[in-house]
Amino acid sequence: MFVDKAKIYVKGGDGGDGLVAFRREKYVPDGGPAGGDGGRGGDVIFRVDEGLRTLMDFRYQRHFKADKGIKGRNKSQHGANADHMIVRIPPGTVLIDDDTQEILADLTRHGQQVVVARGGRGGRGNTRFATANNTAPELAENGEEGQERYVVMELKVMADVGLVGFPSVGKSTLLSVVSAAQPKIGAYHFTTITPNLGVVAVGDGRSFVMADLPGLIEGASEGVGLGHEFLRHVERTRIIIHVVDMSGSEGRDPFEDWVLINDELKQYNAALIDRPQIVAANKMDMPDSEENLVSFRERIAELRPDLEIMPISSLTRQGVQELLYRATDILDSIPVAPVVEEVAGKERKVYKLEAEEDNSFTITRDNEAYVVNSPRIERMIKRMQLSTHDAILKLARTLRHMGVDAELRRRGAVEGTIVRIADFEFEFVENSSYY
Repeated sequence: MFVDKAKIYVKGGDGGDGLVAFRREKYVPDGGPAGGDGGRGGDVIFRVDEGLRTLMDFRYQRHFKADKGIKGRNKSQHGANADHMIVRIPPGTVLIDDDTQEILADLTRHGQQVVVARGGRGGRGNTRFATANNTAPELAENGEEGQERYVVMELKVMADVGLVGFPSVGKSTLLSVVSAAQPKIGAYHFTTITPNLGVVAVGDGRSFVMADLPGLIEGASEGVGLGHEFLRHVERTRIIIHVVDMSGSEGRDPFEDWVLINDELKQYNAALIDRPQIVAANKMDMPDSEENLVSFRERIAELRPDLEIMPISSLTRQGVQELLYRATDILDSIPVAPVVEEVAGKERKVYKLEAEEDNSFTITRDNEAYVVNSPRIERMIKRMQLSTHDAILKLARTLRHMGVDAELRRRGAVEGTIVRIADFEFEFVENSSYY
């Protein structure tokens, strides 16, 4: 089954906790702190594997969590860093942050990779907090939480040649004739609802990948008939073979079909008009096809005199080999690297250095309690192991230096008043010895 869109949850591993420990060897007086740092959590890394062609695997597994870092050990031993989680994806996959709609990466080459969720840093052990004034600190940090997000994955088929055109013009039949692919073929519209890929051996030692893309209709660029689901696959093809039913068997004008489909391509992505294009005038074995071809050439010459028109019949294989030779010659003359266009209105994700620490805070009332909101303090409480006296003193000093305790007094806080910061709750104490 071909799956070209999926939404998954990714989370980097949490960092390991730092340790509070002291040297206790015999004959080593005043050994000092010996708690090691925790290891870093693993990253979630997406890596391109050219052996994959679909997002089928992500239909069943939607959660990816990297391992946690190992907790620090005594004797100042650091915990081990966790291994990174490698997730294999097919070439042509676009990764989009579901919340911000930012493009995290657009991966097209084998082996190309990107870190989608970074692991958290390990917490520091008490060895890190030793100073001349405090030679035996009972202070350590918890590991940092790993980054987490929901990611939308969109696959744009990576093919050298893409077959486009109205439904039932013979695209699937052409692919089945020139390759070993076996697309579904039927005498009704939208027989093909997902792209089909086939490797075409031209016959002179050259080959290329051809994609049979689902049929387009008027309004496809606005999403009509699942237009966006189909059109995004055209962006990755190096050459467009526009298959036209030259017999007009369904009562449509071949020239108007060509104009309409090209308008839809232009409205979806203007760069597609500049992509090399060959018109495959199909069904030349049918009545009226020769007359329609003459009229088609005359009208095309007024708009695109340089456009190549090659009459073929997928059923009788008339002109098919010449079409393959011409497509291969064009492929040899253009760059091998796929054309990757930026999606309008979306920017690539750029990782920047963290901004300077924000010391701002707000204080609100919740009945008799005071609630302090501060990103810096909340992060500190999450990181610090507040089960020790030294950790409480460090928090108290931070609140004083930021001016939180002074603001609490100004707002009427007295001895015994409840103060809440995130999930941490304590009583306000008027005792300068804590500072």
